[in-house]
Amino acid sequence: MTREALCFIAVGVSALLTHWLVVILLVPLAGLHPLLANVVAFLVAFNVSYFGHRHLTFAAGARSHRQTLPRFATVAASSFALNEAMYWALLTFTSLRYDLAMLLVLGSVAVMTYILGKFWAFA
Repeated sequence: MTREALCFIAVGVSALLTHWLVVILLVPLAGLHPLLANVVAFLVAFNVSYFGHRHLTFAAGARSHRQTLPRFATVAASSFALNEAMYWALLTFTSLRYDLAMLLVLGSVAVMTYILGKFWAFA
């Protein structure tokens, strides 16, 4: 396995856990609906993902934030739109608990984020 793949996994797991923990804390503690908690969690985990991938996975520190941030934000927003749609569907049409549904969604969207990040956002 390459260094890039290992870094992607480490950053991705860190962002995934951040996202998931924010959701599972906000739902019971703040009384937020899981779909709204997902939006807040995305905004928090976005920072973990952007800076981790920028500096570790894709070593794009030499490129300006002006170049990489809008591209990565586009990738992340696209991934989040898919994430929220999948999450809504799982919450609406299955009996999965919100926390398990969130893990399933986050894992499913990770592959798309890697491909778009590598070949476009940080290229």
